[in-house]
Amino acid sequence: MKLRAIIVDDEELARQILREYLDKAGDVEIVAECANGFEAVKAAGEHRPDLLFLDIQMPKLDGFEVLELIDPPVAVIFVTAYDQYALKAFDAAAVDYLLKPFSTERLAKALERARALLSDPQPRAMQAADLAAAARPPGQTLERIVVKDGTKVHIIPIVKLDYVEAQDDYIALHSEKKQYLKQQTISSIEAQLDPARFARVHRSYIVNLERIARIEPYTKDSRVAVLQDGTQLAVSRSGYARLKELLGENV
Repeated sequence: MKLRAIIVDDEELARQILREYLDKAGDVEIVAECANGFEAVKAAGEHRPDLLFLDIQMPKLDGFEVLELIDPPVAVIFVTAYDQYALKAFDAAAVDYLLKPFSTERLAKALERARALLSDPQPRAMQAADLAAAARPPGQTLERIVVKDGTKVHIIPIVKLDYVEAQDDYIALHSEKKQYLKQQTISSIEAQLDPARFARVHRSYIVNLERIARIEPYTKDSRVAVLQDGTQLAVSRSGYARLKELLGENV
């Protein structure tokens, strides 16, 4: 059975080379080619491919963001010139990669691995957002967050993120009096945010330090952070200690 695939790369020459290699492989049907991430998200929703050949470094949406926005199940082969740290994360998540430039033999191995993944009734699962977090180089923090809402894609600049709230298997991203739900753990998003700008003040809350107006007592042993818009967030003991470390004793 042929694998139905989508090629996503902003470089036309790269798409052409991959297309020629796949033609020689003979068992892959290319159902769409995309020059940017937005096209990829739309095409994945329309065609429901088995396999995605996905570049990482692209304008508008990068490969990580595309991965977060498409609906599973789909096997992803990253086609990339990315660093070795990222490649280790791909291996751990049971996906494959082609490091540019690659050979037809290396492509054949990647296709074998994709077929094995698709035929496994219990594949190793990893949330796309968590994979993206694991694959980013150490010290690199987010500048924006992408969220899919039906057919819409929202891009939230980090400077406009007020706070993050844990909601079971989701997080609620609060920005400019709006709320966006995303399937991701709060620990995962915490690892992606700049610790000098955001603090985990409670097991359920991460707050933008610039949004804090004041800290007030709540009960004998607890406190609340009052944000500039009046929102009140619970602050744990460890969260309060973290705020004192970041903002000084005057909190």
